[in-house]
Amino acid sequence: MKVGVFDSGIGGLTVVKSLLEHQLFEEIVYFGDTARVPYGSKEKNTIIRYAIEAVEFFKNFELDMIIVACNTVSAYALHEMQESAECPVVGVVEAGVLATANAIADKDANILIIGTNATIHSQAYENALSEMAFTKLNAKATPLFVPLVEETLFSGKILEATLEHYFQDVQTPNAIILGCTHFPLIADAIASYFGESTKLIHSGDAIVELLEYRFDFYKKYAKPNLKFFASENPEALRKIAKEWLDV
Repeated sequence: MKVGVFDSGIGGLTVVKSLLEHQLFEEIVYFGDTARVPYGSKEKNTIIRYAIEAVEFFKNFELDMIIVACNTVSAYALHEMQESAECPVVGVVEAGVLATANAIADKDANILIIGTNATIHSQAYENALSEMAFTKLNAKATPLFVPLVEETLFSGKILEATLEHYFQDVQTPNAIILGCTHFPLIADAIASYFGESTKLIHSGDAIVELLEYRFDFYKKYAKPNLKFFASENPEALRKIAKEWLDV
């Protein structure tokens, strides 16, 4: 089983971490479009074009599956990628919705969705969760978290000030959907801000849950072959992957 993981930058490494922990794939090919990150501030047609270009890149590897680790791409370009690809393409928005439905039994729970401007404006999470009868959905764009993660600022005064900037007027939710794969890297800071009563749902764990629900995996791969590619400064991506994933 060979899988490609696509993200606008380095945030999709959080999905790779979950894939490694669950040993689902023999080979993982990661592509981060670091030259054009972030996607969350770009127009829909631009996002679709970048996404199709990623599919063309992955055609060099004869993959069994592509995982779209970018929430923005999952919200705006998943269908186009599925039409262009020669293998199944799975997105993290659907995975996040499924994980939320499985984790939160109370349909009146207060759920906060955070993500890039584009992901929040798409209302992809709200629409899907509303169809599942969830009633109290609040979405908030938190785009400054992306460059903070790209700069590896996972704690400290700048992050704390940004949390206060976005959340000072937000009622403590029952659950937060981390609607960007960058955000699990600051999950500890978010959890500390809101307290232990708030459940965090992130794309890495959610995508594993969706894959195991939808596909049959008959074998575990303790030491998969890893390949990391980036549209700009791939050595920096590989260095960060080594640090975060301990590979």
